[in-house]
Amino acid sequence: MSLFVDIEKKFKGFALKVKFHTEEGVLGILGASGCGKSMTLKCIAGILTPDRGRIVLNGRVLYDSEKKINLKPQKRKVGYLFQDYALFPNKTVEENVCCTRKKKDWQDVRKWIEFFQLQGLEKLYPHQLSGGQKQRTAFARMMAASPELLLLDEPFSALDTHLREKLQMELAGILKSLGKDTVLVTHSRDEAYRLCQDLLILDRGENVCQGNTKEIFEKPVYLEGAQITGCKNFSPVKKIDGSHFLAEDWGVLLHAEQSLDGAGYVGIRAHYFLPAAEEGENVFPVCRARITQSPFEIYVTFYTGRERPGTEPVWWKISKEVWYGEMKEQLPDFVRISPGNLMLLKTKEGRNMENPQKMLDI
Repeated sequence: MSLFVDIEKKFKGFALKVKFHTEEGVLGILGASGCGKSMTLKCIAGILTPDRGRIVLNGRVLYDSEKKINLKPQKRKVGYLFQDYALFPNKTVEENVCCTRKKKDWQDVRKWIEFFQLQGLEKLYPHQLSGGQKQRTAFARMMAASPELLLLDEPFSALDTHLREKLQMELAGILKSLGKDTVLVTHSRDEAYRLCQDLLILDRGENVCQGNTKEIFEKPVYLEGAQITGCKNFSPVKKIDGSHFLAEDWGVLLHAEQSLDGAGYVGIRAHYFLPAAEEGENVFPVCRARITQSPFEIYVTFYTGRERPGTEPVWWKISKEVWYGEMKEQLPDFVRISPGNLMLLKTKEGRNMENPQKMLDI
């Protein structure tokens, strides 16, 4: 599969400007609510029309503003799975599955009903189905139309946590079995990490970065990418020499494995801190600490005692096994961070990032 998208569309108070290219597998589009993820999918599917740009799927031009090409959704060979699945409430499972076909091919309908394990449910209506059965019915309907590309618009957003995780595992198996190229929109970083080989990060209508999912999570280049993938600790930096710099918000001298090379911020993921016995390089004093708990982790927020006024506290996540075992429920006076775990981050040109901690937490 080859999908090329370069589009712009203006709305009241919002502008979408997205450009990306993907070749195969599952591409995730990750971003906070309202960043333009679903708009991008709807433009690809032909539900929305961009103001300008070009969309090409497997060499076929779906949209080209200069050449006045704008194929109807039915002509694009794109399958779209809506957030609420959009099943027809007055149609049975088998009627929903075959409704995308001009001619009812019951043999093909039967194939997809069996593939998605819907046998015995053919005569039921959507209100009689579980969440997982509704999702599989919507998938079967989408596949019955023989799409070249699947577009999945936050397919788990309306589900509770238990069902969401169960269906994520099912979806991973389905996508692998189908072998269809897919674009999946999500605001969940866990979902993106589990399901997507490659990732496109959107922020306020623009793509921040695109690449291998694991690489983006481990070594994001941009501040916006680190924020959206869950990093909570950021500070602007002031270069001291080569690979030494001052984290200005925290008043801590840090040493990284690489030089700043244009980076304006340092990011530290909350689970990378380790207890330290004394002050030194890459060491944070732990002052005015506050402890809260989740089912499996201890959350510590603390200040360094050297921070600038108005600075957000530093976040530290500790597994309960370590907290009740090695640490014996006692906070150290200092914590340290390995040079290899410091993320040196650039910002996208022209963006206002005065207080990155205040960005939407997802």
